[in-house]
Amino acid sequence: MPKPVVAIVGRPNVGKSTLFNRLAGERIAIVEDKPGITRDRIYSKAQWLDRNFHIIDTGGIEVGDEDEILMRIREQAELAIDEAHVIIFLVDGLTGLTPADQEVAEILRRSKKPVILAVNKLDDPSKLHNRFDFYELGFGEPIPISAGHGTGLGDLLDEVIKHFPEDDEEEYDEDVIRVALIGRPNVGKSSLVNAILGENRVMVSPIAGTTRDAVDTLFYKDGQDFVLIDTAGMRKRGKVYETTERYSVMRAMRAIERCDVAVLVINGEEGIIEQDKRIVGYALEEGKAIIIVVNKWDLVEKDDKTARNFEKLIRKEFPFMPWAPILFVSAKTRQRVHKILDLVVAVAEQHAMRIPTSTVNSVIEDAVVMTPPPTDKGRKLRIYYATQVSVKPPTFAVFVNDPELSHFSYERYLENKLRDAFGFEGTPIRLYIRQKT
Repeated sequence: MPKPVVAIVGRPNVGKSTLFNRLAGERIAIVEDKPGITRDRIYSKAQWLDRNFHIIDTGGIEVGDEDEILMRIREQAELAIDEAHVIIFLVDGLTGLTPADQEVAEILRRSKKPVILAVNKLDDPSKLHNRFDFYELGFGEPIPISAGHGTGLGDLLDEVIKHFPEDDEEEYDEDVIRVALIGRPNVGKSSLVNAILGENRVMVSPIAGTTRDAVDTLFYKDGQDFVLIDTAGMRKRGKVYETTERYSVMRAMRAIERCDVAVLVINGEEGIIEQDKRIVGYALEEGKAIIIVVNKWDLVEKDDKTARNFEKLIRKEFPFMPWAPILFVSAKTRQRVHKILDLVVAVAEQHAMRIPTSTVNSVIEDAVVMTPPPTDKGRKLRIYYATQVSVKPPTFAVFVNDPELSHFSYERYLENKLRDAFGFEGTPIRLYIRQKT
């Protein structure tokens, strides 16, 4: 299931980025004592108790100013509000209640989302009474915190997770392959969805999401059931959603969490940009099977080397996944579109493949004979045995005398040997080095 989303919203300079960094556990947002320094929403993952969730840091909502940058910050914050399941409304306990806080509160009331009011900068116990002024905003009991010192965050997060959606699982059979078309705006994802469904003419029904705006499409082809997780439900909301780059990243992240196979769609005319790497990097982090589809190939001027050179570019820009298959298509002309689902089925099988322990050990033993493990200060890494511990993605545990003696390059060597033996096309492999007990 997709993780719930928590947006941190408030007027400028109340400590939103400091709180975001504290919850994320690292300095991701830029923190500077200047109003409006956070220009865009920033995303990260966080955890409290047994719940994992996304957090969004926003630029402060500056109300009543037509300055272009402040309008942009407000637009970003409103997009974050729209995406969030729960909103943390952060105010400044030292400055006190301001007209800007009241106007932000009015915006949040219109959102109809659960709002938790947090009063920041109250690390001095003598100032705790300042929080009572904020009852006037109408969001219940204000929770005193200090984002800088980390005090009060437990009470805040206890209240936040009360409003998370239930962990309800989709009622799909295990043999249904869940596919998400991901990528930045305007690469042709919607056209590809229509081409896939229109070409096969096998759509059964749209299924409304439980905690999401997107619509899942269940369909059947050549004896296989698929669910197409369509993030393009947002395209009806207006151009602002298509042109807001970071918003599309969040949409992709939530679709990736629910899919088995992520199909990264690249615009063949424009090539690869940083956002493509960011999106596919998240799919890799989540352990999803990945296919790279280059769309709009009919619009590219070609010779006999064009496809080969573009493939070399992809391998150069995505060196961390040389195992991902590449397909050149055109949603407009439907050139090679029929091959997408065939490839999806193939990589989904690789993603769920389980290898017997005896076979795994045979491959690892041969690899060790061919290239012995490295030594460190006279101590040699000894590999005792290996076994596959899970699928989706294929995950292996290798038991050794001392994990500290293992080197990344040798782990990559073992991974390559497993790929040579079993394929695993289109899926990442996870390799864990464990001490034998």
